[in-house]
Amino acid sequence: MLTAEMIVDAFDAAAVRVSPDGRWVAYELRPAGGVWLAGVGVAPRKLSDGGNPRWAPDSRSVYVVSETSLHRVELSGAASVVLSWDAGIDDHLPLADGVLFIAADAPPGDIDVRGPRPSRLRIADARGIRVLYGNRHVDAVTQQPGGGPLAVLTWSSHEIDPGRLEPELHIVDLNGGVQDLGPAVVGAHSPVWRKAGTWRIAYLASTPPSLQSGAAVYDVVDGNLTEGMAACPFELVQAEDGDPIMVVAEGLDTSVQRLSTGLVSRSTGLVKEVSIGGGSLAAVVSTAYEPPDVHLNGVRVTDLRPWTRDITWGTQTRLSYQASDGLELDGLLILPPTGDGPFPLVTLPHGGPYDRNADRFALHWFPSGQWLALAGYAVFLPNPRGGMGHGHEFAFAVSSAVGQEEWTDILTGIDLLIADGVADAQRLGIAGWSHGGFLAAWAVGHTDRFAAALMGAGVTDWGMLVGSGEEGRYEAALGGSTGWEGVGPHRHDELSPISYASSVRTPVLILHGAEDTNVPLAQSEYFHRALRHYGVEHEFVVYAREGHSFVERAHRLDVLHRTRAWFARWL
Repeated sequence: MLTAEMIVDAFDAAAVRVSPDGRWVAYELRPAGGVWLAGVGVAPRKLSDGGNPRWAPDSRSVYVVSETSLHRVELSGAASVVLSWDAGIDDHLPLADGVLFIAADAPPGDIDVRGPRPSRLRIADARGIRVLYGNRHVDAVTQQPGGGPLAVLTWSSHEIDPGRLEPELHIVDLNGGVQDLGPAVVGAHSPVWRKAGTWRIAYLASTPPSLQSGAAVYDVVDGNLTEGMAACPFELVQAEDGDPIMVVAEGLDTSVQRLSTGLVSRSTGLVKEVSIGGGSLAAVVSTAYEPPDVHLNGVRVTDLRPWTRDITWGTQTRLSYQASDGLELDGLLILPPTGDGPFPLVTLPHGGPYDRNADRFALHWFPSGQWLALAGYAVFLPNPRGGMGHGHEFAFAVSSAVGQEEWTDILTGIDLLIADGVADAQRLGIAGWSHGGFLAAWAVGHTDRFAAALMGAGVTDWGMLVGSGEEGRYEAALGGSTGWEGVGPHRHDELSPISYASSVRTPVLILHGAEDTNVPLAQSEYFHRALRHYGVEHEFVVYAREGHSFVERAHRLDVLHRTRAWFARWL
């Protein structure tokens, strides 16, 4: 018997890091479960409170961030404070002698004077604490294998917009010498050192010409190394031998590849949080019926949800079909463990839009496949164009065109499930979070086919989001305009669900976090007022203190229970 409490009380592993000698893997349990240590044939044990574990080069200790302090924790559990910093520690990197850390000068006060507030790269060693680089906001740092110089990625501002859109790369030595390499490609992240004759820097970034066009691997000398790839790299991991690892979304599956020499492994499902060291590879792995757990060299070393083996789950099936224009699409279908169709169908479009539904275990606190399947619903998890896993052109298709072909891709899949006798055409629902919430709001403004909808933290007005969300220019790339180009009409008005509110007849459940800075609460407030104006049946629920993703136990439980109750009422 699955309960909401079982879902919400489970931990997720993150920040997975293999020890340099390859024997151990340290990882963080979220939410707030501390840092743990595991190995093949060794039961996991808690090492420390805090998070973001990083190994000392000698593999004898782990550096852990706890609130505003950095601790060094021996494998025995003995801990000492390395440093404290009132503004908090963004990230850190242990060295053979000392530790690097990225931190702002001081925490923001109650009066926020908007402007640059950069986090600087600092080193703490026997000489004390000093700044190595501080001219721009430091986003990431990694050291050349063998104890060489540092690759430093900076932003023009600590704010995502414009900071992430104006990145630069630098080489910094431990004495403070700086070589500026100039601008990197928009959206640059995850810098690594790569050896191609000489050591040089590679990184992940967006593929021009749009922010919404998928990710690629770039080399500062050779440019785009993955041009033409029919899949999408989404993690890049430094290797001591100079041939980095990239993790690649391939449709519903995931591969791990050496940047220069090719395939290492391919997994049915999702592989993420990859780390390598000492000839070992660790990752979080999930497949259709296996929840996410940490694996070390192919062996599962955690068991975070043992109760899943005692439940009969819905049947998860891989779908392959063609869009109305012939484009090959994929997705997933989850059927209830008992009963015969046609079933009431709930469609769950993913967020992003640059994301995907991988063939992984579909159970989360937000609208999720197995939670609904065990309540008697068939669940459709589509991968329309705009997402990752099918290359640059597939992702670029929604640039300035959200709600267009991506929406007909979803409708085509629903129609096929109805024609196959899986779905009951009179009992259709749709639910999504973030961009999935946008698609739910878009759906009810363009068709009366759905008997109920759920919009979680969804976009309803792209122009408003450009002006108030934390990723303004990225949202403008999706919505097609900013609103300040001059006198309208503006493209974003055509692509905003609020423009079609007068056509909504479907009951809508609206859920949103009060402190969301990604998609601010005003997006849902606007839609709520429009639906109220037109007399549309709806419920508007605001969760105090929550951001774009909820963290409080009571709120996650409420979302699970409220979701089932809403669809039970209407489907």
